[in-house]
Amino acid sequence: MALHRDDIHDGGPTVSILLPTYDRPAYLCEAVASVFAQSYDDWELIIADDGSSEETRAWLRGIEDPRVTVLWLPHSGVPSISRNAAIRQARGRFIAFLDSDDLWAPAKLARQVEALLASPGCGWSYTAVDLIHPDGEPVDRSGFAPWLPHAGDITEHILKIEAIIAIDSVMVDRHLLMEVGGFDEGQRFGEDYDLYVRLAMRSPVHVIDEPLAVVRASDGVNYSANRIHAYLGWVQLYARYARLLPTRRLRAIARRRRAESLLVLARLYAKAGQTKNAWRTLLHGTPHSVLAYPSWGWRAARVVVGAGLRMRKRRD
Repeated sequence: MALHRDDIHDGGPTVSILLPTYDRPAYLCEAVASVFAQSYDDWELIIADDGSSEETRAWLRGIEDPRVTVLWLPHSGVPSISRNAAIRQARGRFIAFLDSDDLWAPAKLARQVEALLASPGCGWSYTAVDLIHPDGEPVDRSGFAPWLPHAGDITEHILKIEAIIAIDSVMVDRHLLMEVGGFDEGQRFGEDYDLYVRLAMRSPVHVIDEPLAVVRASDGVNYSANRIHAYLGWVQLYARYARLLPTRRLRAIARRRRAESLLVLARLYAKAGQTKNAWRTLLHGTPHSVLAYPSWGWRAARVVVGAGLRMRKRRD
């Protein structure tokens, strides 16, 4: 369901915080605590519960603060549906996002509100983030590429995944968010980057080069399956961008990124023993991908050979 400007309600707090959740009560408790610990207190918190179990629902019913609203939603398993439901209820000038297993630094809202008010030409903002393991221990980032703060018109940087943006770090003017239509509920993976592209095409962004959000890394459960679904999402996303982006350069970037995502998806299928899906992915993507860049063909051939060798080893 799309969002429209008619859904806007004025006269509320400065910031509406949107927190979708489905169970994980221990993490949820920490996330909500990080909201109450904010040095900036002109906010409302809208928790969109996606049909959680009674343990989580009982904990949510126990929150006694007039700034907190809980939306009791039927389970969908689609965060975009929960986030859009919360957006429709939001009254703040700015919207901030927090996932139920992540955290904020105490100065997060204050710093971003100040930055956006001081930069009237920017309709949204994001920050650097810290990473923690599921148990709360910091992630060793010594082997990671350095984080780069891209500001201004970052559409191309987002398409190339050069701008690394966590949804927990984003704050956006509510009117801008409504103009771009909120989250695409049909985009099940990569829906956050889809939103960033649409925001970037409408407004420059302000970046704060300081980790004001804390993102909990995946626990590794169903890692391969999750990566397959994620790359299915990237292929879907870039196929749409290749048709709809406003300039030839941006559409060319989208075509190349789609082709690269198809190769990764085929490799993931092959490693998972889904050889037919690997070949089907490459066959489906060949015509457009070869046009996107000539080297795609021989790279696809290597994937096919690798998939065949894996199948032979399994038979032996």
